[in-house]
Amino acid sequence: MVVLVDERDNELGVMEKMEVHQKGLLHRAFSVFIFNSRNEMLLQRRAASKYHSGGLWTNTCCSHPYPGESVIDAAKRRLTEEMGFITELEFAFNFTYKASLDKGLTENEFDHVFIGKYDGDINLNFSEAGDYCFKSMADLKHELALHPLKYTIWFRIAFPLLEKYLIKSS
Repeated sequence: MVVLVDERDNELGVMEKMEVHQKGLLHRAFSVFIFNSRNEMLLQRRAASKYHSGGLWTNTCCSHPYPGESVIDAAKRRLTEEMGFITELEFAFNFTYKASLDKGLTENEFDHVFIGKYDGDINLNFSEAGDYCFKSMADLKHELALHPLKYTIWFRIAFPLLEKYLIKSS
């Protein structure tokens, strides 16, 4: 179940995740961006078996909070479930987007973005992520310009917003 929201993130109800993506309804989500001490972003390659966007590269983790779960708690939970570690997360910004996905699904999310630092071991959950790597923001920007379809739609939308946020906050 995911939480349906309005354009200001006010809760409207809950609905089964697949139905929400089939109908393209606005719902609450989060995206986590982890950086190492060299300021390289930790990316994951979504497992090929995922219900959409399988095999594409994306940010460290992303998902939806359960009904009644805070967004920060959900972000920490999924970071542990997908990447096998926990670290402090800081809220950065929100954005909304609507995009067509593969398999006839539509993503329509009010996305809460969190940032963290981490240099330890990564223990992938292979049902969630097939691989990971670290890349500098400059390398990512170049890679996104050359090969955008290797990355998830939400990552392509969030990346320039993240760049602006990081410049403002430095």
